[in-house]
Amino acid sequence: MARRFVLKPQPADLSTRFTIDYAGELNPQQYAVVTAADGPVLVIAGAGTGKTRTLIYRVAYLVETGVPPEQIVLLTFTRRAAAEMLGRASGLLDGRCSRVRGGTFHSFCLGVLREYAPRIGFPRNFSILDASDAADVVDVLRTAGGYHKGDKRFPRKRSLHALFSAALNRDVSVGELILSRFPQFAGYVNEIEDLASQYEAYKVQYGLMDYDDLLRRTLSLFEHHDDVRQRVSGSCLHVLVDEYQDTNRLQAALVRQLASVHGNVMAVGDDAQSIYGFRGAEPENIFAFPDDFNGTQVLKLEHNYRSTQPILSLANHVITKAEQKYDKTLFSEKKQGELPALVQAADDRFESRFICQMILQLREEGVPLNRIAVLFRSAYNSYHLETELNRCNIPFVKYGGLKLNEAAHIKDVVAYLRIAENPRDAVAWNRILLLLPGVGPKTANDLIQWIVAGSEDPFQLEHRPFSPRYAEALRELFDMLRAIRSPEATLLQQIETITPYYEPILKQKYYEDYPKRLQDLEHFVALAGTFSSRSDFLASLALDPIELTALEAEAASKDEPPLVLSTIHSAKGLEFHTVFLLHALDGVLPSFYSLKEPGGLDEELRLLYVAITRAEENLFISYPVVQYRRSYGEYFSRPTRFLDNLPEQIIEPWTVVEEGAAPPALPPAPPPVALPAPAFPDDDDLLPF
Repeated sequence: MARRFVLKPQPADLSTRFTIDYAGELNPQQYAVVTAADGPVLVIAGAGTGKTRTLIYRVAYLVETGVPPEQIVLLTFTRRAAAEMLGRASGLLDGRCSRVRGGTFHSFCLGVLREYAPRIGFPRNFSILDASDAADVVDVLRTAGGYHKGDKRFPRKRSLHALFSAALNRDVSVGELILSRFPQFAGYVNEIEDLASQYEAYKVQYGLMDYDDLLRRTLSLFEHHDDVRQRVSGSCLHVLVDEYQDTNRLQAALVRQLASVHGNVMAVGDDAQSIYGFRGAEPENIFAFPDDFNGTQVLKLEHNYRSTQPILSLANHVITKAEQKYDKTLFSEKKQGELPALVQAADDRFESRFICQMILQLREEGVPLNRIAVLFRSAYNSYHLETELNRCNIPFVKYGGLKLNEAAHIKDVVAYLRIAENPRDAVAWNRILLLLPGVGPKTANDLIQWIVAGSEDPFQLEHRPFSPRYAEALRELFDMLRAIRSPEATLLQQIETITPYYEPILKQKYYEDYPKRLQDLEHFVALAGTFSSRSDFLASLALDPIELTALEAEAASKDEPPLVLSTIHSAKGLEFHTVFLLHALDGVLPSFYSLKEPGGLDEELRLLYVAITRAEENLFISYPVVQYRRSYGEYFSRPTRFLDNLPEQIIEPWTVVEEGAAPPALPPAPPPVALPAPAFPDDDDLLPF
């Protein structure tokens, strides 16, 4: 028998082993993250510290050390973020990084469910309900059950769906959630729980899943079918998670499942930027990570490449007031810069005029409009400013508004595609049947019942009961649907078949502004042209919607790129030369609603931190001293409590006065007042039911 000689491993020579000079291209903290050993790693990445760059180099490093790209999973919160990261990582190497599996939690789960959905009683071609569609399903069941006819106020459809989602994400029953947080509906606990059960049954019956289902059904699949968990988790040798502070309970559980075989998971996030609690994000996840994964190595990124040190000093000072946090201190090589300004204005009009005049001055100094942002807590905060911007002829685009897939006319067109994909989609059927003349809610429901219960070809009228009132319209609809279901029809051809059918309906239904809506359809068609399949296009619209305002700005930007107006939530992840934060008032930031929420003040403080850290060179935080409400008249407001007692070496007080006028004799800031919340609903608020 031959004797064996065992070779000792050669010492690693990084200069010859890798094509990338990681130590030379990264700072010491980034290098430690990129080259971290296997096992669980938590990276606390401060704002502007090169988190994305670090993740890109981590992907490249793993590939260069021999990890098969197909066994690396990169989970982000938008598809665009994943595509950008993997594209840049591929540019560093020879294209291998393009084979890394990247995407959102929802898109990853969608891929798993498209393969294994029959294991849990769903068809592979199930439809995805966005929040609006899901609320419509709840409304159908709410109306059918007569719940709205009681003597007392019964929750509306959006509130009910939000309640069902909140209960799921908090891992409590609907009844427990009502009793603990919404006692005004305690008398309806049984009815609401029954409605929740009907909603679940309806989705199963018609092959529908909402956003929460994509996550929880995947978790259920893993928990009840261990062979599937082993197969999926076994293919994930390394799991990288971006923006971990924004994960909800289900997403954190999915990370644990995906890392259950190999245990190699790197979560990157910033507890100080956890601002999506109203959407179900759980800040506790990032604090619990070391407990969830034994032996976690905690690393930090603190070298900021975005902002001047005066701006960072304000951010560092503000976040120290948070009750729960990871300690870190942002620092910059840009030591010099203007102090952030706390701007006191007499009223909304003075505040808006100040912002517009400063914007025009900055533009004259060479700062492009699109490098300037005006941020606000809620969309209605900018109404006065928008009027002044129009008066000054300053072009702007506003983010935090309507999404492309939320616009009624776009939802109509998408409904046709959804039926072509899943003929049992009762929600889509209901939408397009109600567009037909002579068809009301009851008729639509009757038609849906015999359509989904019919033969494999649902688009035919023979041997079925129908009325002459709508028979011809139904026949035209079925002819169109049959055409777009043709296997030979490309996605673009399908939409080009739908558009001429739908345009007469559009003109009749939206006669007041149909030219603008036709323009939206043109954007929609152009967007569809970038997708190869109907299922991918529908999934993208549902999981990663585009804002209509962004499309409008792109179409209209023939003069110069516009100023950016945005809610703070929508601006997260962006950066601007100059940032204005308007209406920094108690009752706005923090919002009145947050005062009633556990942990609400901490989240509002983090929201201010996010707004501050968007600025590179200039930061102006403004507030009006006098406010007006129709029911109260004029009253004195006060600046946000988060900026109380700040030393002038951190923030510089400014006062806005009229040219030639003496400074106004304004009273000292009054104590916090308990005025009721303003009656302006906004998508960024967790609205009371």
